Amino acid sequence: MAFALNIGKCSLLGNYRDNNEDSIEVKQFPDLVVTVVADGMGGQAAGEIASKRAIEIIPRELRKNLASNLNADAVKAVIRKAIVTANEEIMAMGALDKDMKNMGTTVVMAVWRKGGELFVAGVGDSRAYLVREGAIQQLTVDHSLAQALVEAKTISAEEAKSHRFKNVLWKYLGSKEVGEGPEVIVIPLQAGDRFLMCSDGLSGVVNDEGLLGFIKDQTDMQQCAEGLGQFALDSGSRDNVSTIMLEVVDTA
Repeated sequence: MAFALNIGKCSLLGNYRDNNEDSIEVKQFPDLVVTVVADGMGGQAAGEIASKRAIEIIPRELRKNLASNLNADAVKAVIRKAIVTANEEIMAMGALDKDMKNMGTTVVMAVWRKGGELFVAGVGDSRAYLVREGAIQQLTVDHSLAQALVEAKTISAEEAKSHRFKNVLWKYLGSKEVGEGPEVIVIPLQAGDRFLMCSDGLSGVVNDEGLLGFIKDQTDMQQCAEGLGQFALDSGSRDNVSTIMLEVVDTA
């Protein structure tokens, strides 16, 4: 079965911020599609700089190192290394410039080698979701203190949604905790699959049911991405909002 991707993307300043610290990128190479959402953090414009560097470095490293003959495990290793490279550069920039000392960024990304599976990875609390056959599944895990408490069985997943530490990250690009890079998951594709990557300006205010209800009614992925951004603002988001939508279509 031959697949193609319909892609939509959107990044909104929102109603409460002076600058957009989110960055998004869709790179379509002859044999590769790379999509990245990054949500920056730090003083002044530092978060904006960190997120921009992430979306520049990761596609560049993937393009350079993802040979077409690599198996899935080797592809995962290349993706992790690209994320680690971005992390190292962001940390180095922070060490060299006091105005960037505490800067960092989340990142969530999908990589599709044409004719193959989709690879998904994330650091921080930007998320990836899969909508398939009328159901929604969160593919990434938040690297927040609240989620760490859930994993330690100290609080419930329901309590984490409103916990005071839900937006406090312990791992992000710009932190030593990135280590050897995040888990990379592999999704075998089906026609009709839809993937959402977004910053927490959306996922922090619209629950999974709300996301599913909106996405399944859309037919155009660009309109879907833009509509989700507006949905977040209409739902009271006080953050920048960024979305990338992917739809898998059968071209056979």
